[in-house]
Amino acid sequence: MLAGFVALYLLCSVGIGLYAAARVQNTKDFAVAGRSLPLPVVTATVFATWFGAEAVLGISATFVKDGLRGVVADPFGSSLCLILAGLFFAPRFYRMNLLTVGDFYRVRYGRRVEVLCTLAVVASYLGWMAAQFKVLGLVLNVVTAGEISPSLGMIAGALIVLTYTTFGGMFSVAILDFVQITVIMGGLLYIGAIVSGLAGGVETVIAHAAQAGKLDFFPPANFNAWIPFLGAWVTMMFGSIPQQDVFQRITSAKNEATAVRGSLLGGTLYFAFCFIPMFLAYAATLIDPARFLALLESDSQLVLPTLILEHTPIAAQIVFFGAVLSAVMSCASATLLAPSVALSENIFKPMAARLNDAELLRMMRAVLVAFAAVVLAIALWSDASIYVLVVSTYKVTLVVAFIPLLAGLYWPKATTQGALVAIASGFASWVGFELFSPANAVWPPQLVGLLAAAGGMLVGSWVPEARGGLVRRNL
Repeated sequence: MLAGFVALYLLCSVGIGLYAAARVQNTKDFAVAGRSLPLPVVTATVFATWFGAEAVLGISATFVKDGLRGVVADPFGSSLCLILAGLFFAPRFYRMNLLTVGDFYRVRYGRRVEVLCTLAVVASYLGWMAAQFKVLGLVLNVVTAGEISPSLGMIAGALIVLTYTTFGGMFSVAILDFVQITVIMGGLLYIGAIVSGLAGGVETVIAHAAQAGKLDFFPPANFNAWIPFLGAWVTMMFGSIPQQDVFQRITSAKNEATAVRGSLLGGTLYFAFCFIPMFLAYAATLIDPARFLALLESDSQLVLPTLILEHTPIAAQIVFFGAVLSAVMSCASATLLAPSVALSENIFKPMAARLNDAELLRMMRAVLVAFAAVVLAIALWSDASIYVLVVSTYKVTLVVAFIPLLAGLYWPKATTQGALVAIASGFASWVGFELFSPANAVWPPQLVGLLAAAGGMLVGSWVPEARGGLVRRNL
């Protein structure tokens, strides 16, 4: 019965996505939904930016093991990213009327910086998308009682998301996000009420978590504790800002005010709703301590699915897995679209002969299919946890793309040479520390890379170029 409802839900999602595809007439429709979305839809699609595999299964499992301090990157860093993007980046992005975030680097610094930053942004999506496919495989495996293997579930889930995203682009993403956010919110609140009753009430769960030290957020007042903490926080808070999916969700709004408000509302909702899966997972350890503590040691990502299957009625199971699929599919579709659009617009289009809009649209769809195949291969091959796959992805954009973006928008003296030095110094120092720093090093490699990139931007912009003079591009 559960598998039947899940199959029906997947079919409805594909149908809605294909219906939205009828509105795609050109690349602007495909990439940013024609810049026509109203506030409720923008809020939903911003909320769905990261409310997927990580939010439902990854964060919850990490919280049960490490407490709030262990999830500083997400949801604390990620939700602040959306809020900062709304306050300081959305207005300027929207006024520039660009198709991709890579276009900004070209306009501000030139072709070389555009290519380097676009490649960094695209690379950052590999782990994130692999995590979404892993959860689709996990969910389909669980709801079919093992009849569908995780690997086959990954393939089936990838094909479903790929189908409606390839045809409908951002229009399909946005409309499905709006539909699915209702399922996510309603489903999680309903499940929360049921599980709360099983665990003895909300107060009991919170009191137990506090007594166990799980609600301690800030580290001890010493240098060696704070530096890794800050490194984890800024990885997603700053490293996610140059992301193409954040950019295209914001610039899909019908006007600048809607873009700003949608970012703020979506980020706030994301932060609030991430605590529900954390509550559910911790409540599981009170409902059946032996069973769920053993799962934490073997496969912590199964804690929530197992709780729902073994301790809730069939209606709750249908709602929960519908909510999980909603979260993962809404997140995966836009995350699959974003790098494909960036690769097409900023890497392949300038290398090809002059393309008209229809030809560019076909290229975007072909690149999307190819990118999905690469990510699916990574998901099938990798045995990393969902949380590790997600958090690791934003290190490269933090050390390569964030400083050129920030300086390009807010420092008029930033130059092309400064951006190139920032990229080189940030990437080289990050990789060097990843490879050669000891396992117990205090400084996270990505934080070293961020600081090196900032220093590179300052030095590179102030030192005259070999050809004489500084190169600045005013927006």
